[in-house]
Amino acid sequence: MDVALTTRLIGTGPRAAAEAADHLRAGGLIAFPTETVYGLGADAANAGAVARLYQAKGRPAFNPLIAHVVDLAAARDRAVFNPDAMRLAEAFWPGPLTLVLPKTRACDVTALATAGLDSVAIRVPRHPFAHAMLRAFGGAVVAPSANRSGHVSPTTAAHVLADLDSRINLIVDGGGVDVGVESTIVACLDTPTLLRPGGVARETIEAVLGHPLAIATSDSERPRAPGMLTSHYAPRALVRLDAITVAPREALLAFGPPLAGRPRAMLNLSPSGDLVEAAAHLFGHLRQLDADGAATIAVMPIPHYGLGEAINDRLRRAAA
Repeated sequence: MDVALTTRLIGTGPRAAAEAADHLRAGGLIAFPTETVYGLGADAANAGAVARLYQAKGRPAFNPLIAHVVDLAAARDRAVFNPDAMRLAEAFWPGPLTLVLPKTRACDVTALATAGLDSVAIRVPRHPFAHAMLRAFGGAVVAPSANRSGHVSPTTAAHVLADLDSRINLIVDGGGVDVGVESTIVACLDTPTLLRPGGVARETIEAVLGHPLAIATSDSERPRAPGMLTSHYAPRALVRLDAITVAPREALLAFGPPLAGRPRAMLNLSPSGDLVEAAAHLFGHLRQLDADGAATIAVMPIPHYGLGEAINDRLRRAAA
């Protein structure tokens, strides 16, 4: 970024939502807590602000952004809902589900944020601060994870500050997040299709729909939704998946009872094997082990059901 900004760090006090909304109206960039990870917000209708967001993250301009809105009515102003989409919105909003839908003619999300597509990715977050900020702002806010592109996603304000200090205007510290992985993304453009696993398990979505989701493949040339680049969420260290042994010079990201051996460093996603606990710890533990300086992080096997699908998706991208 050409000009360094003064990044303020504030708490979620009585004036915080209004201050964040003021920055958004002025074309500024603000990081704020959601239930999934911390988001980096910009006015979705302001192409200049969105361009500055891409610049601050170093994010490829062909990777679309999610527009966050205050409620279903605001979403329907910007996106066309078919019956499947309505069922999912009514079941999971507010919450960690993003829907990719056709844009309405009145959709004010700039083409830069949709990567020139005729669809829009949209979500109603449930975090109380995010909801208050969106209500105070009165418009849609695009908000990818508040980190440098390709780095591990942030689950605390300290993670955001480490990546984006002097690159954004404001960080709102709401403490740790509840879910710890990004939202699940489902496209309802024809057959409902899972584009990215996340905070709502695929099985739960399929139970609401009454039929299986189609599964999309990654498209590194022109992804239809955030998080679909093959190499993403990457720490500096090499990531070795499904490890059943660990070398002394490696760091170990454990799950359940740790492997025998004397790794350089070890953190456990969940000693009890709880996938919800593991999801909440995933990005923070990856960051901490990466900061230790090990050349390789060995990751123990994680089950592939429920939230384990999203955890394995992030780990696979980190290892790409």
